[in-house]
Amino acid sequence: MPDSPRRILWDVDTQVDFMLPGGKLYVPGAEETAPAMGRLVAAARAAGLVHVASADDHELTDPEIVPAEQADFVDTYPPHCLRGTGGAERVPETRLSDPLPLAHVPFPPGLVPALIEGRRELLLLKKTFSAFSNPNADPVLDALDPDEVILFGVATDVCNDAAVTGLLRRGRRVLFVEDASRGLDEARVAACTATWRERGVSFTTVDAVLAGL
Repeated sequence: MPDSPRRILWDVDTQVDFMLPGGKLYVPGAEETAPAMGRLVAAARAAGLVHVASADDHELTDPEIVPAEQADFVDTYPPHCLRGTGGAERVPETRLSDPLPLAHVPFPPGLVPALIEGRRELLLLKKTFSAFSNPNADPVLDALDPDEVILFGVATDVCNDAAVTGLLRRGRRVLFVEDASRGLDEARVAACTATWRERGVSFTTVDAVLAGL
């Protein structure tokens, strides 16, 4: 029998400020996807899949953060997911129980594999759209070396797009869970998902993922 493929769960920014009405940068309808996200996280936990979660970890001095009246909502945004605030926390459905936080300071070369060995929950803190702006993201991905990345989260046309694009550039197979994700702009979502399909991303549902675990 062939070995089972190595899969990991990649959870993009399922934080209160994005997920819930009243959040600082609420993605409309995101809370409707929370039950599906919760099913994915619970199933990954039961199956022993590594759960890689990215999270905005902002400070007021970050280049992306400007006063609301100055934000262009493309490159700059009002304060959100500020470190230590409730808005930076994950929603209950995707909350991590014992994560290894990986901040923006790179670990020495070769240390990451031993550091993450035996850890099922990894938290990649980031200052920009892409988790790969964290210098530890590439060593983590190399150490895990997944055959398939099951990806979900918010927002599809912003940080999901950055994550998918980053994974594809690194030669990874991506399975995008549509009913556990939500975007900001329908036209942008259509454009980026069309590009993903052209580049080989597979699209799926929570039910289909759970049936295959």
